[in-house]
Amino acid sequence: MIRRKRREKTMSAQSLEQSHHFQLYKRYPITLVEGDGARVRDSEGREYIDALAGIAVNSLGHCHPKVVAAIREQAGKLIHASNLYYLEPQSRLAKRLTEAAGLERVFFTNSGTEAVEGALKLARRYAGKKDNKGATILSMEGCFHGRSMGSLSTHSDEQKAPFEQLLPGFEQLPFEDIDAFHRVVGEQTAAVLIEPVQGEGGVRPVSLDFLREIRTLCDETDTLLILDEIQCGVGRTGKLYAYMHAGIRPDILTTAKALGGGLPIGAVLARDEVASAFEFGDHGTTFGGNPLVCAAADAVLQVVEEEELAERAQVLGEHMRSELLDLARKHPSIKEIRGLGLMIGIQLDFGCKELVADMMKRGVLANCTKDSVVRFLPPLTITKEEIDTVIDVFDAALKAREKEMERV
Repeated sequence: MIRRKRREKTMSAQSLEQSHHFQLYKRYPITLVEGDGARVRDSEGREYIDALAGIAVNSLGHCHPKVVAAIREQAGKLIHASNLYYLEPQSRLAKRLTEAAGLERVFFTNSGTEAVEGALKLARRYAGKKDNKGATILSMEGCFHGRSMGSLSTHSDEQKAPFEQLLPGFEQLPFEDIDAFHRVVGEQTAAVLIEPVQGEGGVRPVSLDFLREIRTLCDETDTLLILDEIQCGVGRTGKLYAYMHAGIRPDILTTAKALGGGLPIGAVLARDEVASAFEFGDHGTTFGGNPLVCAAADAVLQVVEEEELAERAQVLGEHMRSELLDLARKHPSIKEIRGLGLMIGIQLDFGCKELVADMMKRGVLANCTKDSVVRFLPPLTITKEEIDTVIDVFDAALKAREKEMERV
């Protein structure tokens, strides 16, 4: 009887998806219903190690007790109120986040895309107040900054084509081509927008030397440096934010995903001088920074600090890469292992969607990006033993896929 009810729930969820949703996601045929730590369970009672963490969102794992407690307590007090009033959870979070990130001002949003939109508007507003500055914003090949019309304007021509006309004043330069940036950055440039570790672009870390040189170039030309840490931030790379590895500070920082522990929140942080370019009424939000999500995010940052999860990500990431390097000696299909901390991508010489589906059947959730890159973004709370299981499952799925390709 229990299994029949579970099966009916699964079919109901899948039929509702087909009947009522926009058809924008090719979903895997499982319905996830609960999670604890690095593990999730589906409606059939099967358990999986979640090595994707909701695409870098559930960095504390699922249902971390301190985050759950913060949500429950705040939900019984005040869930939402307008930003026309001061809100205690928002003020506490603003203080904790700005002090931790080393930037003076913050504006809270509902998502990473909205954080990027806010950063772009702020950069244009700042440049517009300087007589000698243009409005061009530079991004880098392989980037992913969101799906809105503004953030999409930073992407490649191929990604933008289906949605033209987009916003003018954006130019994309080759990945880590510092000479190209030196040639282009100047009086007509408002800002340079970079992910310290590209996520959707195939888990490609930008070299620390490149980040330092871009920072120097922006300083010399009075150009804003915007760092997008929506996917790589909040401890994932071994520092609270990846730019800290380079010993620099951005003018504007965007963060989201892991910040809310599963609730939707993003933020734009900026230096005081830059933030002051916004005047009353220039920007706003209805839901951004509401008490419930701010209470959750404040708890997340407390846990990251108290449990030293950034440092833990560094140690576990080194272990994971070491194990993957051992696998690379056995599997010629592994071409490169990239990443920082617990943000790891494995470049294969074939498309990896079927391999990721096989891993799911074997009890591990991962992701395929850029067609042939297996992406691991596990919770920062994952255990070494669970990482070893993820590696074993990846190994088994890779062997099976290689054998299948040999037969073909």
